[in-house]
Amino acid sequence: MPQYNQDYIQKKLQEELETTHLDVQDLSDGCGAKFHALIVTPKFEGVALLQRHRMVNEILKTELESIHAFNYKTLTPEQWEKQNASSASKKDMKCEGLCKTNSS
Repeated sequence: MPQYNQDYIQKKLQEELETTHLDVQDLSDGCGAKFHALIVTPKFEGVALLQRHRMVNEILKTELESIHAFNYKTLTPEQWEKQNASSASKKDMKCEGLCKTNSS
């Protein structure tokens, strides 16, 4: 059974989906059995979530026969930007009012 690494999966998805952002992580300590991916591409625009997943599954059809677990999130560039903007504003709010210096 072939083993796949993070770089291989990332390169294949990048080439096939022309991603604008791609983060692939090997969660199996390097043995290639479990991966997580965040995939952002304009090719997902106007495409239902199920169809996006089918696109990814088709691209990795051969690899998924030997990968034990592959979980992933598929976003359009617009969804990615909204998610990042939302996350950034939440992080900024955490410290609001708490980070005052004591000027005695």
